[in-house]
Amino acid sequence: MLKENTMAPDFELLDESGVLRKLSYYRGKDVVLYFYPKDDTSGCTTEACNFRDDYSAYEKAGVTILGVSPDSPESHTKFKAKHHLPFNLLADVDHKVCELFGVWGKKSMYGKEYYGVNRTTFLIDKDGMIRKVFEKVKPAEHSSEILAML
Repeated sequence: MLKENTMAPDFELLDESGVLRKLSYYRGKDVVLYFYPKDDTSGCTTEACNFRDDYSAYEKAGVTILGVSPDSPESHTKFKAKHHLPFNLLADVDHKVCELFGVWGKKSMYGKEYYGVNRTTFLIDKDGMIRKVFEKVKPAEHSSEILAML
């Protein structure tokens, strides 16, 4: 897992519209880079909708929100439209960026082990420095938790 007070590595991924986005495009702005397991699941929907509901506060603070999961751009398009999400969702279908940030790992559900995304958020400053890492995020409380820090 990447640590606080280190530079966020640059990467490029397709968003829900098929547009290539690079993290370095957002230099000069603070970025909430949140990694989540899967589009349209209960926890991920709660987290995304809370970011949506608080979006004007993020805009006012000059903060860009980017969601990242292993879902395809097509899946992101449906998820974004269904829940009226005003921010970009990035498709890390081969989970290379998840691995780069250290959020891809072994998980367990109903006694079955598998690999997936550990819900984690990185608050990245205008210069590309990781200022805060939020691990084991609680979806219902997370947006408020970030806004309290801004």
